[in-house]
Formats: sequence, structure tokens, C-alpha cells
Amino acid sequence: MQIHLAKSDITDMAVDAVVAPANSLGIMGGGVAAALSRKGGPLIQREAMSLAPIAVGAAVVTNAGHLWAKNIIHAPTMEEPGLKVSVESVRRATRAALLAASQRGFDVIALPGLGTGLGGADPAEAARAMVNELRAHKHPHPSTVWLVDTNAQILAHLEEALQTTSP
Repeated sequence: MQIHLAKSDITDMAVDAVVAPANSLGIMGGGVAAALSRKGGPLIQREAMSLAPIAVGAAVVTNAGHLWAKNIIHAPTMEEPGLKVSVESVRRATRAALLAASQRGFDVIALPGLGTGLGGADPAEAARAMVNELRAHKHPHPSTVWLVDTNAQILAHLEEALQTTSP
């Protein structure tokens, strides 16, 4: 698997799927999820909510509405909106997103810093958990993962995790 870093708006990524850090209810009310819903249209949230509840450690795939991406992988990091996110939840959400991409045959996905915004997870620990899951994923899909964020600090933690985590 190729892993790339990009300081970019995930809503502008032209990939097979973008990952939305979600809640189990499918409500896209804050952070990256809200940005994806605003730009992609209300159909995305309606579809995500119709698939709820989505357990932390599971993921569902919806259309991407008006986004450049073809699909959205909703990977809950919390059960209800506004809860704090643990590093274990970040790990489980990352694994679930990768498995959903693998099951659907998505080749290229974009993954934001899960749980590092409104979820309040420690950015360095979350980055290490995400990179560990990427390294542990041995399926042929996705073949490329873009770690994307607009926050330079989150990207720095992701870059450090990539450099210090064994392949």
C-alpha cells in the first residue's frame, strides 16, 4: 500500500472514497463529516442515517453526492455526536474504513485525522494508531491511501508516525 500525505481539503479529493469520521447515528453535524455533507448535499446524511446504527469498529458506504469522490466510507469514532474519542476508537474506525474499502474494491481512498478535531483524541496518539492500522492492512485494496488534513499540526503527527512506525 502506498501512503501519501496532503495538506488539502478532503471535500476536494477525486478518489474512490473519502472517509468520514462519523458517529453511530449517521448524523454529519460537525467537523469533516459536516463539511462533506455541506459540499456533497443532504442526500449523503439521509443515506448514512438510514444505515444507522453503525457500531464503532464498523463502517458503511454511501454515495458522495456532489463531491469529486465517488463514495463516502462512514467510520464511527463515537457513538453519539459530541462525545470524546479514545485512541482505541480511532484504531477501530481506521480498521473498519480499510476493510470497507477492501470489500468494495476501492483502489484509492482519502483518510482525515480521525478523532483529532471535535473528538478531542490526542493527535500524536491518533496518528500512530492510524498508521499502525494502515501498516497492518494486508489486503490488495486500497492500494493507495491519502492521509489528508488542512491542519499542519495533524499532518506533522501523521508524518512523524509514518517515519517512526515499522512497515
